[in-house]
Amino acid sequence: MIVEIVILAMIAAFLGLRLYSVLGRRAEHEEETLMGHLPRAAEPRQPAQGGVESGPARTNDPAGAAMDRALADVPMGAHRALREIAASDRRFTPAAFTEGAKAAYGMILEAFWKGDKETLNELCDDDVYASFASAIDAREEAGEVVENRLIRINQAEIASADFDSPMARITVRFDADIAAMTKDKDGNMIAGSLDDAVEIHDVWTFSRKVTAMRPDWLLDETDEG
Repeated sequence: MIVEIVILAMIAAFLGLRLYSVLGRRAEHEEETLMGHLPRAAEPRQPAQGGVESGPARTNDPAGAAMDRALADVPMGAHRALREIAASDRRFTPAAFTEGAKAAYGMILEAFWKGDKETLNELCDDDVYASFASAIDAREEAGEVVENRLIRINQAEIASADFDSPMARITVRFDADIAAMTKDKDGNMIAGSLDDAVEIHDVWTFSRKVTAMRPDWLLDETDEG
């Protein structure tokens, strides 16, 4: 187990730059979809499967009761920014955003494991994509293949938020269990095991210009929790 934990740490460090943790996930192979899809208008980087979206349009709630309930489990320091984001983007709700972030968490890292640069480019900002792509290239050059598996996402919570109009940034903490295995070019296992899962804590930040036509958010930073 100690050796496996060390190997997992090495895999995480492999990303460098702002990608300190790369642990592919699809919660218990769940077919967890995003909250809706992208607008039909063509966009250069429009995801084929969607991205983290703001959520469905909200009905007017002058008293703010719905938002108050939504913020009940969110750190106080994030309340003001989330209210400002919701005021600027009527599609936004914290609950829908969190569900979309969970789906993106699995989609992005599954793409990293598979070496799917196209999907990563659609769902990540330029800096994050560049780091993922660099890690994929290095892995392929070494002839290594990863066969990681998300066992479950135990928790996904908004940790902080910032709104500097028109740019919104929301950070989500993910607690998840994963199993990881690395094989060499001949298919021999060189690290890890799919029989054991390790608890992982990741902190991802998503960003979006609230004035943009597209409702989805892009991953623009990852860190370890």
